[in-house]
Amino acid sequence: MIALVEKLAEAKRQLSFPRIVVICGSTRFMAEMAEADLRETTAGRIVVKPGCDLKSPHDLWSDPAEAADLKVRLDELHRSKILLADEVLVVGDYIGDSTRAEIANARSLGKPVRFTHPEVDRDA
Repeated sequence: MIALVEKLAEAKRQLSFPRIVVICGSTRFMAEMAEADLRETTAGRIVVKPGCDLKSPHDLWSDPAEAADLKVRLDELHRSKILLADEVLVVGDYIGDSTRAEIANARSLGKPVRFTHPEVDRDA
């Protein structure tokens, strides 16, 4: 897997891509993620982040069984975003199990991880 990550990084370098930052964190911090997106974008970075907040009501996940299936698919999608990214930005002052797993995944791929609240890194 690391060899593929290195090939992807080299392809992005050859294409002169800006750095790609993936935003991770609890969806309770969606407003903070939007602010982080704004700051990272104006700094010249490509930003990817969660696109759905399953804790907020919506017709697409109103059925509990469909919501559970969607959660699995969204988690897989977010792992792909981490693979694509050059670095991870963890937003918020709380690290839950999903975010902890995303941080571990990023680190296993050699991706740098930044925190909006660096004190939570001790728990991650």
